[in-house]
Amino acid sequence: MDDFRSLNVEAVAPMAPLSAQPLSDAARRFGALPMPNLAWTPEVERETAHLYEKVKAVMPSVEWPFHAPYVKAINDLKKVRNAVILAHNYQTPEIYNCVADVVGDSLQLAKLAAESDADVIVQGGVHFMAETSKLLNPNKTILIPDSKAGCSLAESITAADVRLLRQQYPGVPVVAYVNTSAEVKAEVDICCTSSNALKIVESLGSDRVIFLPDQYLAKNVQAQTKVKIIAWAGACEVHERFTAAEMLRYRADDPSITIIAHPECPPEVVAVSDFAGSTAAMIDYVKTKKPKRVLLVTECSMADNVATETMGVTEFVRPCNLCPHMKRITLPKILDSLVYMREEVTIDPALAVRARRSVQRMIDMG
Repeated sequence: MDDFRSLNVEAVAPMAPLSAQPLSDAARRFGALPMPNLAWTPEVERETAHLYEKVKAVMPSVEWPFHAPYVKAINDLKKVRNAVILAHNYQTPEIYNCVADVVGDSLQLAKLAAESDADVIVQGGVHFMAETSKLLNPNKTILIPDSKAGCSLAESITAADVRLLRQQYPGVPVVAYVNTSAEVKAEVDICCTSSNALKIVESLGSDRVIFLPDQYLAKNVQAQTKVKIIAWAGACEVHERFTAAEMLRYRADDPSITIIAHPECPPEVVAVSDFAGSTAAMIDYVKTKKPKRVLLVTECSMADNVATETMGVTEFVRPCNLCPHMKRITLPKILDSLVYMREEVTIDPALAVRARRSVQRMIDMG
């Protein structure tokens, strides 16, 4: 780390104007704290050196002095707040590897958070994930560093849309992907993830099922079942941009490449891939199969995060489609969230009971 020593930098304070805003309800309960010193010092360098070792393969050394003061401050504040940070697989490496306590897909995060004795949960992900964490952890304080971190899938459908679907298809069960709002979850029969969608669809004992909101996940499930799926026309703005032609060009350049796709991709992309599965399944495939060269057809940061755990084993080819919503979550915003206890996620209790039921029904199925 000798290349750090010539740098004399001090990180810019994250969101100084926010300190002048009124205290949040959570801050009244827990108390606001002073903003930590964010200077790059020998102490910061020393105490974060082991964390830089985890990300040095995917992060230029010149960037670390800007991240490290935040990393140290966040990790110190977690102890003060009795907080845990959940980081989705699509979070950037400095969040995923350096401050997160729990990493994984959205449902994994919420379930594992429920096993923690933390008082505060900071959601490194998008808003529907923070809501799901609140549903499964109703007595804990859930914070999201930026409440504007949305999701094209979750925003493609409303509770009113679900009620209209029920009128149009009376008696047909409704399955909602977890990438939906609490309001939508409250209107459906059961939730699913990308890994258990087929199992959930076939468990309902119906020859027809309404599946929302991801049309491509619905089509990929339809290819594996005789159940007629009535799909909503939503899509993930990251995964829908991938094309089969793009995948075939990669394979033409290197026939040995292993292509692993997320089932939110169009069916033609899945068809030309070697494996398709949830983010957890994709990671497990890389770690167990150890392909020499792999292309992860999903949000760009996941390849960086898997690379940090498989250094020297697998080379990653990166078709870099970034999620603009995931990237709203940053170290400065996480720090601000812990200092000022912003932004708290709350759900109307009556709505939460109904939304929790559809999530819990899925969990109970195993």
